[in-house]
Amino acid sequence: MYNESLIIEKESKKEKEKFNLKPFGQAIQDARIGKGWTREHLAEQLGLSSKYLQYIEIRGQHPSFQVLYKIATLLNISIDQFLFPCNDKTKTTRRRQIDVILDCMDEKDLSVIFATAYAMQEVKSESFTQ
Repeated sequence: MYNESLIIEKESKKEKEKFNLKPFGQAIQDARIGKGWTREHLAEQLGLSSKYLQYIEIRGQHPSFQVLYKIATLLNISIDQFLFPCNDKTKTTRRRQIDVILDCMDEKDLSVIFATAYAMQEVKSESFTQ
């Protein structure tokens, strides 16, 4: 009985889904560079070593939940797209960044943005019909 449960436990460990966090690491690097921050600066802000941050960015190292949360909130990166890649309803990091900018605008600014986006959409749909 003991050996059987040990085998089942080992098999269940093998079956655990591994998240590929390399795309998340790339998003961290892109956001960091977009802010003009060095890896060392971001690591200092997070209270991490720059080497550990490098492993997260380049190798897709799995950070703790606290570190994942700190990175995502500091750089405004949506983690949904990395944890639920098959869910089409999640917002990309770019959409979340745009949402943050839009949240800081007044109604006049939003009407300009809306008109611009609407015009872009119309031009795009016209080019497809021609």
